[in-house]
Amino acid sequence: MAVRVVVGAQWGDEGKGKIVDLLSEKCDVVARYQGGANAGHTVVIDGETSVFHLIPSGILHENVTCLIGNGVVFDPEAFAQELKVLEKKKISYDEIGR
Repeated sequence: MAVRVVVGAQWGDEGKGKIVDLLSEKCDVVARYQGGANAGHTVVIDGETSVFHLIPSGILHENVTCLIGNGVVFDPEAFAQELKVLEKKKISYDEIGR
């Protein structure tokens, strides 16, 4: 099994989320391993813009398992807002926590 890792070296808005989104449609698992709700990633798929801060952008692709690692500074309120975005887009998150 091949492994791809995207790590930023500039400590800021360097397009990591966009790169992860491009790679994630060919991946089985997309994991966020550190950071917090202050760091956002914006992706555009089929002309529709989505912004996430905690949930990995791989959630927008079918059959991709998304993980939030223990190095992420978890903000429950921000996470709840992101779940609402997924609900509006009719994207399932039933497997979270299983």
